[in-house]
Amino acid sequence: MRTTASSVTPPNIPRLALILAAVALASLPGARGSTNGDNLLGIGAVSRSLGGNGIAAPQDALSALSGNPAGLSFLSGDLNSDADVSVTFFVPHVSATVGSASADSEARTYVIPSLGVAGPIGGKDSQWQYGFGVYGLAGLGVNYNNSALSGNLGSTPYPLVAGGYTQFQSLEVAPSVAYKVSGQLSLGAAFDLDYGQLSLGGPTKSGLGIGAQPGVIFKPTDEVSLGASYISGKPITYKSVVDFSGNGTLDNLELEAPQQLAFGAAFRIPSSSLLLVTDARWVNWGGATGYKDFGWQNVWVYGAGLQFDAIPKKLVLRAGYTFGGNPVKTEKGFNGTGSPANVTEVQGNYVNNYYYQTFRVVGFPAVVESHASLGLSYAFDNQSSLEIGYTRSFNKTVTEQGLNLLGAATTISSTLSEDSYEVGYRYRF
Repeated sequence: MRTTASSVTPPNIPRLALILAAVALASLPGARGSTNGDNLLGIGAVSRSLGGNGIAAPQDALSALSGNPAGLSFLSGDLNSDADVSVTFFVPHVSATVGSASADSEARTYVIPSLGVAGPIGGKDSQWQYGFGVYGLAGLGVNYNNSALSGNLGSTPYPLVAGGYTQFQSLEVAPSVAYKVSGQLSLGAAFDLDYGQLSLGGPTKSGLGIGAQPGVIFKPTDEVSLGASYISGKPITYKSVVDFSGNGTLDNLELEAPQQLAFGAAFRIPSSSLLLVTDARWVNWGGATGYKDFGWQNVWVYGAGLQFDAIPKKLVLRAGYTFGGNPVKTEKGFNGTGSPANVTEVQGNYVNNYYYQTFRVVGFPAVVESHASLGLSYAFDNQSSLEIGYTRSFNKTVTEQGLNLLGAATTISSTLSEDSYEVGYRYRF
C-alpha cells in the first residue's frame, strides 16, 4: 500500500540504529575510499558524484548527516522523510620503491556501506528534524607481505622497511538533529561516535572516539545558499599495536581524526535546471595526534560540483572535481644510520630515522590530491530512485631521500591512485 507523507511517523530509531550499526560493523574492514588524506571524499553515491561537495546544499540524508546536519531542514522533494543506502566499491592502486626494490601492494577491492535516515520530529510541519547515519568514514593501508619489500636490508638481519603491512579503518555513527529557525535559516548538530580498527603488522586493535559536528545553512534567496560546519577532533588510542623502538614491547599509538572547518556556497541558476555547489575545507592534520607525529601538515581542500535535472523529476546528472593538498610532508635529507642519535620521537618512543621514513611513506601513502567524479540519479517514481557514480583519484607520488641504516644513500617513494564505483538507493516517504 502506498503511504502518504502526512500519515508517516518517524521509524523506530533505536531498532533502526541497531540494524544500521550491525550492517556497517560487519563491513568495517572495507571502510576506505577515494580520499583526502585518509578521509573519504564524500559519503554516499550522491555526495561522491558531486566530488564530496555540498556543504551549503546537501542533496540527501547521507550528504547532510556527514557534511552539514543543518541540511536536514532543506532536503529536496515534496515528501518529508528520506532513507538512503549506498555502497562504494573502492579499488586502490599502490606501489612503492625503497632503494633498488619495488613492489605493488596487494590488489584488492573494498566494499564500503553507507546508511542514513532523516525526517521530521512530530508532525509534517515540525521545525525539528532528526537524522541517523552509519557509514565508513576513513581508511588506508598497504600489504607488501611476500613482495620485494618484505626482505632484509642487504645481507643484514634488519628488515628493509617498517610499515610493510598497515590497515586502518574508521566507522562513524551519527545521530543528528536540525532546527529550522525560519524559511531561510537552519541550525544542526551531530553527535559523532567513531569506531576504529588498526593493524600495523601485528594484532588488530580497536577503540572509540567521540566528537561533535555543528552546522548552519542560510538561504538569503531561493537561488543562493550559504553553509558552514565544524568537525571536532576525535582521538582514539590503540593499545599495544606496534613495537616502535624495537625493544620487544608493543607500544600504544594514539590517532586523532582531525578537526575540520568547512564552508560552502550553492547557486541554482535562474530559469534553468542547474545547481552549482562549491566548498572549501580546512583539515588540521598538522595538529592531530598521531598524524602530526609522522609529519603530516594542514591542508585546504577545494572543490565544485554541478547538478543538472536532465529530465525533471526523472533523471539527474552530476559531476564534481576536488583538489586537496598532499598532507604527507616531505623531509628530504634524513639520516638513518645506526647512530643512537639518529632517531625521531613518536609519542614517547624513539624510532630510527630510516624506519620512521619507510613507515610513513610506504605504510601510509595517503598522497592523492586531484579527484574527478560523475554520477546520476534515476527516479522510478516520486518516492524511490537509483543513484550511481564513479570517482577517479589521479596518480600522485611522494618521495624521500637520505641515508639508510647502513649509511647508504636511499630513495623511498610511494605512488597512489584510486578508482571507486558507487551505487545507492533512495526512498522518500
